[in-house]
Amino acid sequence: MSILNETIYHELGISQEVYELGEATCTRLRDRFDIIDSNAEYNQLKVLNAMQKNNVSEACLLGTTGYGYSDIGRDKLEQVYASVFHTEDALVRPQITCGTHALALALMSNLRPGDELLSPVGKPYDTLEEVIGIRPSKGSLAEYGVTYSQVDLLEDGSFDFEGIRKAINEKTKLVTIQRSKGYATRPTLSVERIGELIKFIKEIKPEIICMVDNCYGEFVQKIEPTDVGADMIVGSLIKNPGGGLAPIGGYIAGKKECVENAAYRLTSPGLGKEVGASLGILPQFYQGFFLAPTVTASALKGAIFAANLYENFGFDVFPNATEDRFDIIQSITFGKPEGLIAFCEGVQAAAPVDSFVAPEPWDMPGYDAQVIMAAGAFVSGSSIELSADGPLKAPYNVYFQGGLTWPHAKLGILKTVQAMKDKGLINI
Repeated sequence: MSILNETIYHELGISQEVYELGEATCTRLRDRFDIIDSNAEYNQLKVLNAMQKNNVSEACLLGTTGYGYSDIGRDKLEQVYASVFHTEDALVRPQITCGTHALALALMSNLRPGDELLSPVGKPYDTLEEVIGIRPSKGSLAEYGVTYSQVDLLEDGSFDFEGIRKAINEKTKLVTIQRSKGYATRPTLSVERIGELIKFIKEIKPEIICMVDNCYGEFVQKIEPTDVGADMIVGSLIKNPGGGLAPIGGYIAGKKECVENAAYRLTSPGLGKEVGASLGILPQFYQGFFLAPTVTASALKGAIFAANLYENFGFDVFPNATEDRFDIIQSITFGKPEGLIAFCEGVQAAAPVDSFVAPEPWDMPGYDAQVIMAAGAFVSGSSIELSADGPLKAPYNVYFQGGLTWPHAKLGILKTVQAMKDKGLINI
């Protein structure tokens, strides 16, 4: 590392001992980072190949207004997504406001009164509880007569196959599989493990729709859940596939019937995918998707860097410092609120936007406890950008993710270490 690099780190508030610790950690991680770069290269070329095969042209970037009839750029983008994820169809729209909306849309469009939804991987992410009706909410699936069943993972994080077999019945219509861990400490599921689970379920009841919440997992591996039998995958464009450029949006990719059902629910029966103007947003959607593999690689490096540093300080980290990665999220358990808050303050201090403000816990919609969030981002709430959050409740886990570039992710983690050190919460 050059003297100039060392100097700029000091100007950004990183002390000499924190800087040296970071450099030593990076040296140890070079081989792992090479593997991440190899995966990114493959996925980058996969996206490029899909764009070329689908004849993306400059006209695709122009967009439409009003009804959005015959929006060639919108329709072509959905073909590109379907090609990359090896699916029959895709729905990629700015009218899908977030990941939770995309998941709710996929569920509500493919379930009917009297059907049952099954989660074979334990409790879903907090914001889905109100969608399902686990926590009562207006418009939930429960209000429409859709029941819910859940099978928890075993203590070692493996699937409870016998419990799943017993839970599947004549009403079971759709299985939801959350790839990432959310606000939990269970393992994130690899695509291979998801494939094993889907195969087991389909052997019991082949007509069951298997949907995967793919948030935070896109482009982490060389294959996706639709390569191993998933009927639908769902995600947010302000996470991995938006590449940090998409300012809003979500996607659903999968079987044609499932996607069509979602389109009719998003717009109106009889209209479906035919309407929905792109409003000049297509250049960000296309370019963001093009950049997504390398942006995801940067975020992965940041997560591994954080795990290695904080495990060295004696904190429990999930995944641990040496485990394989299947999403971009890194969880660290502090055991007390001061650690969670200091970490988020460090991330905020490293941000390009609002670096001068201090994050504070607040009552965030969709959560049952106060949440602290740090995200000085170009796109509000974007969690492919450098960000961290966690609920203010025991065991006081922080969930760190994102980083559009590896140097920014690296600085963000060093700023958290500096904040923890300055508050006397760690010793170096």
